[in-house]
Amino acid sequence: MTLPVPSLQELLPTGHARFLGWSCIADPAIAGALARAGFDAVLLDQQHGAYDYRSSCAAITEVALAGKPALVRVPVGDVAMVSRMLDAGAAGIVAPMINTLAQAEALAAAAKFPPVGQRSWGPDRAIVLSGLRDGAEYLAGGNARALTIAMCETAESIAALESILAVPGIDGILVGPADLSIALSRGAAIDPSGSAVTAALGEIVRKTLAAGKLPCAFAPSAARAREMVAMGFQLVSIEYDAMTIAAAFAQLLRQADPSRAG
Repeated sequence: MTLPVPSLQELLPTGHARFLGWSCIADPAIAGALARAGFDAVLLDQQHGAYDYRSSCAAITEVALAGKPALVRVPVGDVAMVSRMLDAGAAGIVAPMINTLAQAEALAAAAKFPPVGQRSWGPDRAIVLSGLRDGAEYLAGGNARALTIAMCETAESIAALESILAVPGIDGILVGPADLSIALSRGAAIDPSGSAVTAALGEIVRKTLAAGKLPCAFAPSAARAREMVAMGFQLVSIEYDAMTIAAAFAQLLRQADPSRAG
């Protein structure tokens, strides 16, 4: 067992990109496998994945046993889940569809203790996983430990990006390129690696770094992850667990039966 778990801030020195394991299959063994595979942190997906509160708690513990921090992507608009997952020991929150200043302020209020926000007190598991001595020590450092990331995945969020980044308590931006491609094409196409998305990624990373915040991105492949790191993104995922597992089994099947190729 490896505890306490380092905070993401400790793992994200300026100028050195880190990689995020993305888990949609709500099984702590999968999340733990991602952590032990070498990913710097693991994201548990409640928005499009199968995770709920109980399975997220179990996975946070399993990831912690591997000495890694866990992020949780909460469902759209589920502000109540933000503080619950932080209390459960999540190292940070990713919130989808943060399109306006008001939504960013509501996210920060739920994730941060006063005077920055309005997070209610109850971090029992979080204190244990942090390795801090007591509640007073956690309160003093809790806001810095709870990484709060707003997703930028619509034309509206790009337009409001500078005001979102200026909100105290918003620590970074994560780009969802598939949703962004749908938004930029007005529903005509899914093209997460297309030129329009690539141009938007450049603008997002530039503004995020200029604001002194953390630029993050979902990458659908290792090649795209390398490109995103080259753009300046500092926390980048590579595929997600269900996608990788399905591709691996398909490859094995083609190797056993070449007639299935193509």
